[in-house]
Amino acid sequence: MKIFGISGWKNSGKTSLVERLVTEFTSRGLSVSTIKHAHHDFDIDHEGRDSFRHREAGAREVLICSDTRWAMMHELRGATEPTLLDLLNKLAPCDLVLVEGFKGEPMDRIECYRAEVDNAPRARFDDRVLALAVDATVDAIRQPQLPLEDTKAIADFIANHLEL
Repeated sequence: MKIFGISGWKNSGKTSLVERLVTEFTSRGLSVSTIKHAHHDFDIDHEGRDSFRHREAGAREVLICSDTRWAMMHELRGATEPTLLDLLNKLAPCDLVLVEGFKGEPMDRIECYRAEVDNAPRARFDDRVLALAVDATVDAIRQPQLPLEDTKAIADFIANHLEL
């Protein structure tokens, strides 16, 4: 599996870019999976649903299956958060894994930057940031800057780097 990261500050366009990249790469015939890091307590289940009730009762893992999909929720219950490698090992084989977040993990990445968010890009000190996807030019950056909305150019950059 080839792995590539998409990072950036909150509201910088990471999720929208990952969504567009998944569409672009799958249209090129690649199988793509994603991993997203959430910084806060999150829930993909809803109160009152059977799986929610199982989890609330104390189940460590709840696996839900139907004829169209399956999903598993794993409660850490105080255990250490898994590493990116731990999570990658849980994925079925695919051509490309796009990782949103996990900016502290040692992987090559593109950083999203929006001028309105106005936070200093990590690219200034993070050698794993190979390029920026920007909505406005950022001064004093050595990495290439690609238009944030130019999905094809960003996908081409990633594909060339990973030799896809």
